[in-house]
Amino acid sequence: MIVLAASSNDVAPGTLGFLVVAGMGLVLYFLFRSMSKHLRKVNDQARREQEASAALADDAAMTGDAGGSGPDQRPGR
Repeated sequence: MIVLAASSNDVAPGTLGFLVVAGMGLVLYFLFRSMSKHLRKVNDQARREQEASAALADDAAMTGDAGGSGPDQRPGR
């Protein structure tokens, strides 16, 4: 029978290692939560801008305007 002796170089992570990993997990949780909130804001803003530009394009199409209001596109000038 062979008995292996534990060498003095065996190191276990212990409580400090657990606290570091748990702290990193907690920080990442709040980081991802914040990131998703900001991405939702950006997505909503982009959707509103797209709807506004589509509404302007629809209004321009109904009035017959090509979208530009420069001096060279006005009739009679």
